[in-house]
Amino acid sequence: MSVIGNTSTGTIEEAVRAALGKVEDPEIHKPITELGMVKSVAVSAAGLAQVGVYLTVAGCPMKDTITKRVTAAVMDVPGITAVEVELDVMSDEQRTELRRGLRGDSEEPVIPFAQPGSLTRVYCVASGKGGVGKSSVTVNLAAAMARKGLNVGVVDADIYGHSVPRMLGSADRPTKVDNMIMPPQAHGVKVISIGMFVEGNTPVVWRGPMLHRALQQFLSDVFWGDLDVLLLDLPPGTGDIAISTSQLVPNAELLVVTTPQQAAAEVAERAGSIALQTRQRLAGVVENMSWMEMPDGTRMDIFGSGGGQVVADSLTKSIGSTVPLLGQIPLETRLRECGDSGTPIVLSDPEAPSAKALLGVAERLTTRARGLAGMSLNISPVSK
Repeated sequence: MSVIGNTSTGTIEEAVRAALGKVEDPEIHKPITELGMVKSVAVSAAGLAQVGVYLTVAGCPMKDTITKRVTAAVMDVPGITAVEVELDVMSDEQRTELRRGLRGDSEEPVIPFAQPGSLTRVYCVASGKGGVGKSSVTVNLAAAMARKGLNVGVVDADIYGHSVPRMLGSADRPTKVDNMIMPPQAHGVKVISIGMFVEGNTPVVWRGPMLHRALQQFLSDVFWGDLDVLLLDLPPGTGDIAISTSQLVPNAELLVVTTPQQAAAEVAERAGSIALQTRQRLAGVVENMSWMEMPDGTRMDIFGSGGGQVVADSLTKSIGSTVPLLGQIPLETRLRECGDSGTPIVLSDPEAPSAKALLGVAERLTTRARGLAGMSLNISPVSK
């Protein structure tokens, strides 16, 4: 056995493997040693560490990140002078074993968020009509929650009008491991959208059953990991996707987005009232485009005023429990610019008035502790 200084190569190889145990896969967020991704470790007498790493798929978009993380971790081991990382690809059998380790032996994917023990808060961001800024609210809330250190995912459930990838700045494609889909990440948020599976700006022309199946796959086939919050950006109205969501994730809560305009508020009430039929909880109402702040500090109510409170009050009366107005988001050019550039305003300009309002909504939605409170535990009383 060779000796490097006063350390044997056998001992230093053990130290290298221990260091690799601290390297997380950037998509799965588990140590690569637990995932079976470490192929080999060898250390020469001169301190050169040669590490073989299995990638889950050929052309893995995270291979550079994995290489950098492995190199940095191994270089911190005393006695290592250089690191060479050799990349290989898992076999079909290895990928199947990985999938089983992550998802269990069940061949039929299940929706983890619909299970009785799920601790993930699921919010369906809904609106009565298009053009009220629902997607903008969704991506900013997601980015704000991730900024707080939460594990956050976003499903772009607006199949026909998908826009979340652009607004989050995600240009990556999902990768497939066995029967699992690994979602790309942007600003610490995992995201999936039909826009990642179509070429260019090709329109999606599907009927209801196809929409239901797509949403089901987004929820069950995608490996989300242990999420604190999942946001679904629903299409406007009370159509197929809204109904499918209530069936697939019955414990999801509705977050209604409206503008102050009375006509928009009336339509938003319909979107919120679907909770009466689906028995979903209403998390609250967000009023977007509430006013424009003028240079002299005054406010211009471009779309009128009071619509958000009207919706909250009406839904409170209909549901029979308090539906709060969670926040009013002012109309700002920067909010639109940040959405077009792919960096949510809560990250790029957190002191902007709209960013502060959105951060406030995110705070209110995440104040509630993650736990079993309010969840059905399927417990039946025992008769004596």
